[in-house]
Amino acid sequence: MSGIEDVARGAGVSKATASRALTGHGYVAAATRARVLRVAEELGYVPSSSASSLATGRTRNIGVVMPYLNRWFFAEVLEGVQAVLLAEGFDLTLYDAKPGTEGRRRVFEDFLARKRFDGLIAVALEPDDHELEQLVGIGRPVVSVVSDSEEASVVRLDDVHAARRATAHLIDLGHERITFLGGVSDHDGPHVDRERLGGYLSCMRGAGLDPRHIPSDVSLPGGYDAAVDLLSDPERRPTALVAACDEVAIGAIIAARRLGIAVPSALSVVGIDNHEYSEMFGLTTLEQSPREQGAAAAELLLEHVRAPDAARTEMRLQARLIVRGSTSPPPGVRSVAVGAVP
Repeated sequence: MSGIEDVARGAGVSKATASRALTGHGYVAAATRARVLRVAEELGYVPSSSASSLATGRTRNIGVVMPYLNRWFFAEVLEGVQAVLLAEGFDLTLYDAKPGTEGRRRVFEDFLARKRFDGLIAVALEPDDHELEQLVGIGRPVVSVVSDSEEASVVRLDDVHAARRATAHLIDLGHERITFLGGVSDHDGPHVDRERLGGYLSCMRGAGLDPRHIPSDVSLPGGYDAAVDLLSDPERRPTALVAACDEVAIGAIIAARRLGIAVPSALSVVGIDNHEYSEMFGLTTLEQSPREQGAAAAELLLEHVRAPDAARTEMRLQARLIVRGSTSPPPGVRSVAVGAVP
């Protein structure tokens, strides 16, 4: 691999001049710069990242911290982040920070403290106060995806709006016995769970209907287990479910099928996310785009890297209702009051 010395020799200039021409830092005559760049291209010269870091004070590397690497949402966010960084010539370092693990402690206390990046994207971390202090204290720009932060810029779905829209869709169809399935049972759970539950509660109460929440793990097995318990009792069985996410919704659809409950004629189900499996199950859902959120976060972070004094930004993206085959009016209801609830 050719070095800067080879480029300087081929262009007939000093190493310092070649460096200025290649980095754009310092004056170099236009003709000389063009000659150096041409020689560099001919030789296949690749700048040393460590040398560039020493010269500019920047690593051209972005750190990404997320609690799970094998879940659909996180993989999609990562693809969006990577696409932007590759286009801008930045490297990416991925940190796995599973909750409650020794690895997470080391990420916060050791790896992040080394500051081997120009900025950091934190994806759905829900950090505790101590971890948040560590992130802010790093002294690098931080953009949060999903989790709210008063210190960092934020890119996230408007989860309250998404849950309200999902609930409104069912009310518009004529449903009154609508249960929210999944998420936490108290006020100490993940921010997304709380906001989606809050949107459902707000819409139900605004329509004069009694809300009901059945907690479960936010996963397909969690939705399945909770739905089997709920749907097995005809006395408390609702006519519709708003699921905390698509995976919970799909688990509920599988449970209903195994119990002989037809979807949607006997039970309507709405999810949130537009998971990659949603279309396969004909699931009506509120679409968020994790890849779009990842790309927006990367673009926003690079703006902060280039302008460290830029003001904190908060981007709340609106979900889009996608109606498929898992929702219909409840049994015995023929007319549909479309748009009854905002």
